[in-house]
Amino acid sequence: MPSPNLMPSSPLFPRPKRLALAAGVVTAVSVGLAYQFALKYRERVGQPHRSPVEGSPADFGLAFESVEIPSGDARLAAWFVPAEGSNDSDPIRPGPAVAIVHGWESNRGRSMAHIRYLHAAGFHCLVIDVRGHGDNPPEALPVNVPEFGEDAASAARWLAARPEVSAVGLLGHSMGGAGVIVAAAAEPAVTAVVALSSPADLVRMTRKTFEMAELQVPGAIATPLAYLTAAVLLIPRRHSIDDASASVAATRYRGPLLLMHGEDDRGVPVEHLGLIAQAARRARTDPGSAPVETLILPGYGHRWLYEDAEARRRTASFFAKELGGPVAPDQAGELAAACVVARPENPVYGFGAASTAVAAEAVIRERARREAREEAGRPPRD
Repeated sequence: MPSPNLMPSSPLFPRPKRLALAAGVVTAVSVGLAYQFALKYRERVGQPHRSPVEGSPADFGLAFESVEIPSGDARLAAWFVPAEGSNDSDPIRPGPAVAIVHGWESNRGRSMAHIRYLHAAGFHCLVIDVRGHGDNPPEALPVNVPEFGEDAASAARWLAARPEVSAVGLLGHSMGGAGVIVAAAAEPAVTAVVALSSPADLVRMTRKTFEMAELQVPGAIATPLAYLTAAVLLIPRRHSIDDASASVAATRYRGPLLLMHGEDDRGVPVEHLGLIAQAARRARTDPGSAPVETLILPGYGHRWLYEDAEARRRTASFFAKELGGPVAPDQAGELAAACVVARPENPVYGFGAASTAVAAEAVIRERARREAREEAGRPPRD
């Protein structure tokens, strides 16, 4: 099956002929300059800006354990929030669990809303800091979708080994959304996946960052330059373009998949949902194949999809159906929808590829947009 990526697939790093093709196209600006650009890009965006974790599940009256999840050479800071009643004097009653994976430059504390509504629906929850994020130490090598995937898979294995866990689902946002699809394609412990605002592949996302950073890249060379830049970004950990592609992973993962996206997402356009769904469905030729479900939320952007009651309802009912409980899907959905959650009071916006000035201007524009919506009596959405 042809790769859903913009350029042909590669086993580790692009095949010499493929790289030559990309390099040949960018000769208009000089291969040397293009490579130097890619190195500078890797320097700027290879490492996330870490933000300390604020608060804990205890702030919402939830019992939890602070744990460490082994993942390769790393040990990831995490919280395990057991389902209601699982810590009483009765014998352990196994039930389903969901591991929650944040996005780029976020942390486990910013996933509190997901913990709350999934816990309200009866699930055990595990939320991690991906390597290089939150309370974890900085990484020496770049972090990208493959690392999000490895850490998500490690979280799934850790949950599967717990005696109180009967089945494991994964939920991820943005790069974490791509990561959970990659993890599910490789880790048999994963039963079901919900991916929110997930990029389809790294090449498209790299090209999008050129626009977000207001880089003046001529259209004729934007895609090959993005391909070269993405490949250079992945060199230090010896990953391929396909290793960082949610679309490619979706052709390998055959379990239940729910994709959710904001219709007005300006960071990862909603078209990415269609690309991932199309790749997954094309690979599922058996009439009895697991479902690929989608939900597009009008008026929402890249973040805060959990503020929509239907998004919470669909997520919880999907997991209850595919993980076998803990309650009937309709009941789980209503419990989650009834759990009112909201974005952080002072959300942090940031993107390593954009200059400080551009990022600051984006924050100012966003603040003005939110204030205008509030004055008009409409809920502020991103």
